[in-house]
Amino acid sequence: MKKMTIEECFEFICEGTRTGKLATVNKDGSPHVIPVWFLTDGENIVFCTGIESVKYKNMERDPRLCLSVDEETGLYSFAKIDGTVTFLTGTENSLKWSTDIARKYMGDENAEAYGKRNSGPDEVVVILKPKRILALADIASW
Repeated sequence: MKKMTIEECFEFICEGTRTGKLATVNKDGSPHVIPVWFLTDGENIVFCTGIESVKYKNMERDPRLCLSVDEETGLYSFAKIDGTVTFLTGTENSLKWSTDIARKYMGDENAEAYGKRNSGPDEVVVILKPKRILALADIASW
């Protein structure tokens, strides 16, 4: 097992099409965990959501959250990123980020259509600023 640096962590979470598991806090204090597609902007993690979603309402009320990304094969690695969020609004922002995220997860041929479908006044871009990172590589190694 090896502790990853921040740079190694970001390389790990961006590899392939790994899905993040996003944990937010419900109004009653219980956890809400949901998968998200994401990208990074170099220092932060970026994903999109609708303003009617539970995760958005939770993040708007309490900007603290946790994102977990793992490798489910091989020697098993994971990253747990705690942080706070801010939001970018506007169709231009949601179109750009939705299209870029779709390019990663659905390929060039579907990126534009997905970006258009998932942008507009009811969509926001979420910027997760990491505050604490725990990332371990090859946790099943001897």
